[in-house]
Amino acid sequence: MDPEKFEALKADIFDFFWRELDPAVPEIEKTGRIAPEVWFPKFREHGLWGLLIPEEYGGSGLTMTQYIPILVEMSKVHGGVRVLIHVHNSMSKGIVRGGRDEQKKELLPKIATGEISVAFGLTEAKSGTGRDIKTTAVRQGDHYVINGEKHLITNTDFADYIAVYCYTDKNAGSRGISGILVHRDTPGFTLEPHKALLGCRGSSHGILTFKDCLVPADMVIGREGDGLEHALSMLETSRVFIAASSLGTAERALEVALDFSKKRVTFGKAIAEREGVRQYLADMTIDVYALRCMLDDACRKIDQGRPIPVEASACKTFGAEAVCRVTETALQTVGGIGYTAAHPIEMLHRDARLNLLEEGTLTIQRMVIARAMLAGYELT
Repeated sequence: MDPEKFEALKADIFDFFWRELDPAVPEIEKTGRIAPEVWFPKFREHGLWGLLIPEEYGGSGLTMTQYIPILVEMSKVHGGVRVLIHVHNSMSKGIVRGGRDEQKKELLPKIATGEISVAFGLTEAKSGTGRDIKTTAVRQGDHYVINGEKHLITNTDFADYIAVYCYTDKNAGSRGISGILVHRDTPGFTLEPHKALLGCRGSSHGILTFKDCLVPADMVIGREGDGLEHALSMLETSRVFIAASSLGTAERALEVALDFSKKRVTFGKAIAEREGVRQYLADMTIDVYALRCMLDDACRKIDQGRPIPVEASACKTFGAEAVCRVTETALQTVGGIGYTAAHPIEMLHRDARLNLLEEGTLTIQRMVIARAMLAGYELT
């Protein structure tokens, strides 16, 4: 997006976050619900549904360098809204990259306005994010028959389509996996909501069951057999988005801790004057600055069109560990009041923990990093 137009868009979105969304956070936390009838039209009004969709399809066409600050600011305000918007935009970016021209023309303008949404259906109860998935799609004439289960799939309470990653050819290994768009009204599809999460309240996750679901063959995303490559490409970029979420939550926790330390007085002086608290503040600042630098590097490389398997997993790993350190240290700085729902640190502390798991555990990230480096990947 043109820099001048982007600055205006960013200012409008930031104003919306703090003027309208932030005052509503206590109600969202209490009810565990981001009310679609209230918030979805507002998300549309401020362009949040189409941030990563090219302007030719009705979106904003943001670069990574432009999108990340919006995701960071969103994460400062509320983790549940961040999850909802992040997953929607990540999947839209996946269709931009991997969808056929006719799919883009049909779906992207509607996704950009929030008229429809697509959920990312990869994870299963006994498999992660690769060749060990069990869901299958068997070709029958002009249709596929899908059978299997997906677990912990986000936005399933409102998504119109699920991008189901499944085997269309078990004999072809990784080239036998395809992504297929399944409409939520397809006979044989059932949804069971997961119980509430520890943090990021209001974001929905479901257990999806597919029993002899008949889906038109033209609902394959891109070409048959491209599914795993498509999914892993989405995960690579999305790991950078999770790092941005970590940065936003960490920045908010640091801001809260700094403000509290200046105002909290014990034995005649602010706790900010005490050496132990200053150590806390310095450690949090170091983590925030380091993560910010890592994200800047990753975004620059993505905008240059470069694959970044190591950098993406490194950002996700460092960011998740850093935000957990920062929120824990902020809690120690604030003390007992930070353990109550009346204080923002309590929510930030809970929200941070999802980043340890989202888009792959830290063990998986370290496996990705080590494998790439041993194969000769160069950090440049």
